[in-house]
Amino acid sequence: MSVAPSLPTASDKPGAAVLAFVRSQPLGAAGLLFILLMAFAAAFAERLVPYDPEAIDFGSMLAPPSLEHPFGTDAFGRDILTRIIYGARTALTIGFLSAFTGTTIGGFIGILSAYFGGRVDLLIQRFVDVVLSFPIIVLALVVVAVMGKTMVLGIDLNLVLAIAVPIIPRSCRVMRAAALSVRSMPYVDAARAGGYSSLRIVSRHVAPNVLAPYLILFTAYVAQAILLEASLSFLGLGVTEPKPAWGLMLSGDNSNFYQEAPWMILFPGLAISLSVFAFNLFGDSLRDWLDPKFRT
Repeated sequence: MSVAPSLPTASDKPGAAVLAFVRSQPLGAAGLLFILLMAFAAAFAERLVPYDPEAIDFGSMLAPPSLEHPFGTDAFGRDILTRIIYGARTALTIGFLSAFTGTTIGGFIGILSAYFGGRVDLLIQRFVDVVLSFPIIVLALVVVAVMGKTMVLGIDLNLVLAIAVPIIPRSCRVMRAAALSVRSMPYVDAARAGGYSSLRIVSRHVAPNVLAPYLILFTAYVAQAILLEASLSFLGLGVTEPKPAWGLMLSGDNSNFYQEAPWMILFPGLAISLSVFAFNLFGDSLRDWLDPKFRT
């Protein structure tokens, strides 16, 4: 008879918790390792690659993969491996900011909707239903087209917001379901009977107990945000030249060279696929590890 591994507690040492996760979820650990490697490469891109991602070299145009250029060069002679590594910085920055913004705002609204119930819950959920009726890419396209660009520290905040907006109603619906189960717990009733304010009950008793689904949603929506950023950049509404971005490397004239220089679209496409797959793999494993209903 198999024995279920114990849930992580606040008293567990971080190293022991990480080791337990690696042992019980090897595929999730592999996804996490890939994410960490991608984050390391993005953070130290200047020291890892010898080329400037925006420098044009007409003498190396459409060079095939070689020792000098492992992933080849594009139509402007720019090293593709360099642009992929720098593009990881763009993807992770926008992905994490968008997922954090959308999941946090949606989670907060979902918790309030579940806690107050009644007419408040009815109005919020009907508005969520309306927003959910729009496909996620269409909603992001509308937001980014209307708001334009607002650059702060090299980050397009309107692009972050455009990706976060479709995430808000989806995280709201999931966090509401989690908060509904917590709201009926005896300790919440005891807090109400004790005369505590709604703000105190929500912040100290409800929100901490829905942290697990929040973390799972966050990791899942980082992958979706990376895919959305690549889609918007591919359509010309996201990151623009000459800044390196994976979706941008697949758009424009690059698609015209798929027969002459297939590496121009092959390697950026693999970067997008592997990063999204790694985040989804890690998110699914994190769900299995944190949720007792999935543990056997």
